[in-house]
Amino acid sequence: MGSLQTVDAARPQLARAPLKAGTSIDHLSYVDVTPLIGREYPTASLKAMLDADNAEEQLRDLAITICERGVAFFRAPQDDLSVAEQKHITDLLGKLTGRPAENGLHVHPLYNDPNNLPMADGTTDKHIYVINSEAAKKLYATMKNRPGAAEEPKDLGREWHSDSLFETCPSDFSFLRMQSTPPAGGDTLWASGYELYDRVSAPYAKFLETLTATCAQPVFRSACEAGGYAVMSPRGSPLNVDFQFTPHHPVVRTHPVTGWKTLFAGVGLHVSRIDGVTAYEDQAIRDYVLRQLTRNHDMVARMHWTRGACAIWSNVCTLHAATPDTHLVGGVRTGVRASGIGEVPYLDPASTGRREALGLPKF
Repeated sequence: MGSLQTVDAARPQLARAPLKAGTSIDHLSYVDVTPLIGREYPTASLKAMLDADNAEEQLRDLAITICERGVAFFRAPQDDLSVAEQKHITDLLGKLTGRPAENGLHVHPLYNDPNNLPMADGTTDKHIYVINSEAAKKLYATMKNRPGAAEEPKDLGREWHSDSLFETCPSDFSFLRMQSTPPAGGDTLWASGYELYDRVSAPYAKFLETLTATCAQPVFRSACEAGGYAVMSPRGSPLNVDFQFTPHHPVVRTHPVTGWKTLFAGVGLHVSRIDGVTAYEDQAIRDYVLRQLTRNHDMVARMHWTRGACAIWSNVCTLHAATPDTHLVGGVRTGVRASGIGEVPYLDPASTGRREALGLPKF
């Protein structure tokens, strides 16, 4: 039986054996975005992958590849892929890599908010979140210290996050397809949680491994109360219910697919404080993690969006941030995102960092 450590003792999670990718997608041409994070498939068709005789084998290998590389970009427009197929792929990526059988696609807590935009065909879907910067300003109007809401200078460090960190069971995979783009701007960046962990000194890493973080997101209650509508519940897992938006997640967790340690809940939009330390220490730890990210841009992959392009990423081992600069050029960036729900995060003390697992130098 594997080692375990959980953030919610009511639902312990057993550590799983790491998975290894097969050869079913070796025929796809690709380029690694950086040596450390990201893989771009310039011509691959997700529709063709889904329609293949060995579709599940290919999607399993794709899922494992994403968990190793952090994020995959599909540059060719995926215009022949329906929203239902996008959802199906997102769901299968988690199912085929061992997530809890009772979990499925996430439902955005504020799906009932009238400020949620419909998709391009005029319909809505509780498992699809329409990404639109102008709509988001209205949707999160009650959020305190919302990124971009304060006077200049802006602190874009608050944009970094992993999806659904405010849930007891956060997201495993997210799949974003861009429907329209402005003339410039709106890029998304992904940072490697593996590298964030591996660049911490051994004594400090051991300290971080003892910590959990409160990942509270009170905006959902305030938005529901202001709008007079019900919060969505459950949200992709029987553990994600009602207004339970204050989980305590491990700062360092083990990726259940690769078995590698990743710095998971140390900074960003949904991390409200580090547990069990003073306010000064809390801020110092989060400032340290953010400084590690911003001073090491070789652990960051950047996607300049084009119409119809897609990104699929593992929220377990990446943080991502959209660049809020489209107001400078006019036009609106709009995309549709589906996210799966994984397990309660855990740290397996027997796991290692990626560099140690692969025999690479520490720094």
